[in-house]
Amino acid sequence: MTALPNANPDAKPRRTWRKNAMMPSVPTIALFILPAFVLYTVFMVYPLVQALIFSTFEFNGLVRGDFVGLQNFQQLFSRYPLNEQLPRAFGHNVAFFLGTMAIQNTAGLLFAVLLHKPRLGKRFFRTVFTMPYLISPIVVGYLWRLMLNPLFGPINNTLKSIGLSDLAKPWLGDPATALPTVILVNAWMWVGFPMLLFGAGLAGIEEDLREAARIDGASNWGIFQHIEFPLLTPVIGIVTVLTFIGNFNAFGVVWSLAGVDGPPAGATDVLGLVFYRTAFDGGSDAFGLASALAVLMFLFIFTVSVGVQTWFRRLEDRMQ
Repeated sequence: MTALPNANPDAKPRRTWRKNAMMPSVPTIALFILPAFVLYTVFMVYPLVQALIFSTFEFNGLVRGDFVGLQNFQQLFSRYPLNEQLPRAFGHNVAFFLGTMAIQNTAGLLFAVLLHKPRLGKRFFRTVFTMPYLISPIVVGYLWRLMLNPLFGPINNTLKSIGLSDLAKPWLGDPATALPTVILVNAWMWVGFPMLLFGAGLAGIEEDLREAARIDGASNWGIFQHIEFPLLTPVIGIVTVLTFIGNFNAFGVVWSLAGVDGPPAGATDVLGLVFYRTAFDGGSDAFGLASALAVLMFLFIFTVSVGVQTWFRRLEDRMQ
């Protein structure tokens, strides 16, 4: 046989299609992005810009008056009762975030690890854990409010029936237990969300790493501590940021559980409730004050979220 000229048995076969043949055109990409961009602009960007503008004007009801600059921001911290409610509500939001973060994400990571391996009822338990956060927070709050009722609620009745009457109490009526109760309900509602994210992160870790560790004699705890948990750092960062944003915007579950005034004695008051009361029950000039509060909440949440995300990215870079 006559050898083919310039034949190279180690040469890779040449591709017969263009490099970007499968890449959609720019108009096609823009067409698919346009609906989301329009919705985001109309429902996110436009209200934010409007709030920023409104926060610098004086209002008489819904009628915009003169430009007042930063006067509305100043009155948030000098006018009674806002000057007392805002610091207290901010502290409750911090406690709300830390408590939810500790309970919800720890339980979510535990459930994700337990359900990562094939076991009986895996799909059933995943569904059970993820169902609550698919329900409206208003509905969840009202359901738990009924269950926590001190007179006919099943939680106190169960405690009494098993001989633990001393533990039965008005959970939402006692200032010492009201906020922890709301935190527990909120963590219960959202535990399925971090569980799914952690489960996806665990599934993305190559099994060869675990097998190599087992060959070297590592236990399951050692594998989790030295391999799985460090590789979950990107997921932990995402969960932390989303939990922070959600808890500093908390409104529905707190409003339906406790009430719009954050009872008892303001023990469950959060920034979302203060904003609601200021906007709809704050007097004739409430529109400018509420807009100023909304701008401050956005700036704080945005700044902290970017900072936390940056810190986690640097932590990831150090691990590589």
